[in-house]
Amino acid sequence: MSSVNHSCSNPSAFLLTGIPGLEAAHIWISIPFSLMYFMVLLGNGTVLIVIRLDKSLHEPMYYFLFMLAVIDLVFSTAVIPKMLSIFWLDSKEISFEACFTQMFFIHTFTAVESGVLLAMSFDRYMAICKPLRYAMVLTNPRIAQIGLLSLARGIGVMIPLTCLLARLPYCKGNRIPHSYCEHMAIVELACADPTASDLYSLVVATLLVGADSMFIAFSYSMILRSVLRLSSQEARLKAFSTCGSHISVLLLFYLGGLLSMYLQMFSLSLAPHTQVLVADLYLTLPPMLNPIIYGMKTKQIRKQVFHIFGLVLAPFLPPAGDDRLHEERW
Repeated sequence: MSSVNHSCSNPSAFLLTGIPGLEAAHIWISIPFSLMYFMVLLGNGTVLIVIRLDKSLHEPMYYFLFMLAVIDLVFSTAVIPKMLSIFWLDSKEISFEACFTQMFFIHTFTAVESGVLLAMSFDRYMAICKPLRYAMVLTNPRIAQIGLLSLARGIGVMIPLTCLLARLPYCKGNRIPHSYCEHMAIVELACADPTASDLYSLVVATLLVGADSMFIAFSYSMILRSVLRLSSQEARLKAFSTCGSHISVLLLFYLGGLLSMYLQMFSLSLAPHTQVLVADLYLTLPPMLNPIIYGMKTKQIRKQVFHIFGLVLAPFLPPAGDDRLHEERW
């Protein structure tokens, strides 16, 4: 192992190929991804501004939404701008250090987002199933602790993997058949046995996702159980609609992440561009949908968003009296 390390120097930069086999269509593929990134910035930025400015939203549920919006902005910005530069400018080169930094941010904030989604499901469980204990359990210091623990857990599980990958020699070339530094694609360039890093990533990802999704499923099952006991059919339908949209986003996040990882890890005779597109959509769809599902479907946030947009657009709209004057002239 040591002899290999000494006889083989790592490349100073990697070349990201974008979407293999679809290079000629990169410009067209960039259109939906640029629109999705715009929606990510607009949606999550709006959620952050609304929660920050409206003191009535300084409550546990909205603090978690604030965390989720920050995570989605960091998560998507670590990937999509470089992806679009490949599609638009054919800017494929990324330095060795930048590639590992990007990989670290992607996987770290994936784990952090999973922790925040778990905290949000617990928040809804306490609010609906244990309302009398809600204020006592979810205090502001405890919410801050939950956020910091989610961040620490993400960093903690990613540091060993980064160290394992950084110790490998990469002498099988520098072309990564992907649109971002996906760690399984990077490992294929290693000229040493990557079994340790492969096993670590598989076990950690499966256990982390499995544990979080199990607790989330328990929380929502208890919530649905309480909802079924409501006497009002209208209230039940409203709760089912809210829970259904939340569960659909959760399934997209967890099942999409596992599918992306397993497609990269196990050869399933799929076209390379299929695997890359699945991974790219996994990194762009949840950050775009989260502010819509969790934010705009929340009455208080929706009301404040309309209020803010009304204030912004007011200088450009004619006064009410102008309409009457226009009608009199005609």
